[in-house]
Amino acid sequence: MKLIVCDSGSTKADWMVAENGKATDEFSTMGFNPFFHDAEKVFTELSKNKAALKHRNVKATVYFFGAGCSSPQRNQIIKSGLQKFFTDADITVDHDMLGAAIAACGNTAGLVCILGTGSNTAFYDGQHLSETIHGLGYIMGDEGSGSYYGKKLITSFLYRIMPEELRKKFFEKYKMTKEVMNENVYHRPDANVYLASFSPFLSDNKKHPWIQELVHKGMTEFYETNIISYPEHKSYPVHFIGSIAYHFSDILRSVANEYNFTVGKIIVRPVEELMRYYLEK
Repeated sequence: MKLIVCDSGSTKADWMVAENGKATDEFSTMGFNPFFHDAEKVFTELSKNKAALKHRNVKATVYFFGAGCSSPQRNQIIKSGLQKFFTDADITVDHDMLGAAIAACGNTAGLVCILGTGSNTAFYDGQHLSETIHGLGYIMGDEGSGSYYGKKLITSFLYRIMPEELRKKFFEKYKMTKEVMNENVYHRPDANVYLASFSPFLSDNKKHPWIQELVHKGMTEFYETNIISYPEHKSYPVHFIGSIAYHFSDILRSVANEYNFTVGKIIVRPVEELMRYYLEK
């Protein structure tokens, strides 16, 4: 019997496999989000992955935590694709917020935030998540996320607000024009992933004052729209999951000092903590 755990954002999914109480394999695929992908997409993409194919027909227990998996109907979309691929598996599909909470908190209480391709927040009492009022997606929400910053970078470039030295670097790297933006944002699928793909530009230029101010504004907006909604943030540690939180932890901690809350764990790859949790369980 194998144990397979997956943490899936909208951009990438991280998978770990364990057998006889020990992790034995790990691999990555594209992220699967039921808002954008159907069951056949899940099956097709897994079938292309040589590492995944090694585990297809074995008896297994699969735990999948994914962005967009926030209702039984949407969870079933992903589960159907997984069941078609993992032919002899007992499969559980749940929200990436729950996966983030388990990875950060285990069986203790805390406020958990995701800052990756998208963003979200929920309070975890050690067993259950509170109802989240956030996670509105890249058009209406996702404050402080990769897609949020990608949108800010592109608009600042096209509006010529971005400092000239950064505009030159941005154009050299992405060849951005209004037409390129229109095609990728309004006429192609997975616009949220496209927008988030610009976030490495922040990391590459993280010492520039304009970039630092932009990231700080995004973190502040995330606090004012997400964290502040939970009075528990003054009494419990606030944990963060995702690449944006990890790469800009210094600015995140600065915002925490300004607003007087305690940053707990910052985890870039929750799949490792999830695997540890289920192995110990």
